[in-house]
Amino acid sequence: MTPSPEAQPGAAAAPPSDRALEGLADEAAPFVRLAMVEDVFNLARANSLWPLTFGLACCAIEMMAAGASRYDLDRFGAGLFRPSPRQADLMILAGTISRKMAPVIRTLWDQMPGPKWAISMGGCTISGGPFKYKGEYAISEGAEKFMPIDVHVPGCPPRPEALIAGILKLEEKIKQGRRFERAG
Repeated sequence: MTPSPEAQPGAAAAPPSDRALEGLADEAAPFVRLAMVEDVFNLARANSLWPLTFGLACCAIEMMAAGASRYDLDRFGAGLFRPSPRQADLMILAGTISRKMAPVIRTLWDQMPGPKWAISMGGCTISGGPFKYKGEYAISEGAEKFMPIDVHVPGCPPRPEALIAGILKLEEKIKQGRRFERAG
């Protein structure tokens, strides 16, 4: 009597059937989450944000404080401020935006590689702040007029904790893989 091919050493085993693989997947489901590659990418993107070094007014001081040792944005994966838009994926608009500066900001935004995100920090950046009045000609009434914004951080100026909360909100949205409804 000759042994069966399964019992012979070095013999190739038959591949498992689809039904057997589905059964194994069902058994492992409580312990293992099989993620799509995009989910893994979104997790990596959310935990390694590289903000552009860019500040326009008093809100920039609070942004710098958030990156300093007391608040330490590195804990949230966003502490590596980049000097070039080509190395950054997050623009934090911090401060009053003049109409002359708006096209420059838009150019920097266009130079950033995708996917990219933007946080509007402070009342001046969100809506013009105290500089918004009838007949005003020099200040842009909000960054959404010329570029898309993902998260708004209100305040005048917002505390570093508020910026950290905005970054965490952005990270949460990135992890979910949702594309944000944007203006522009």
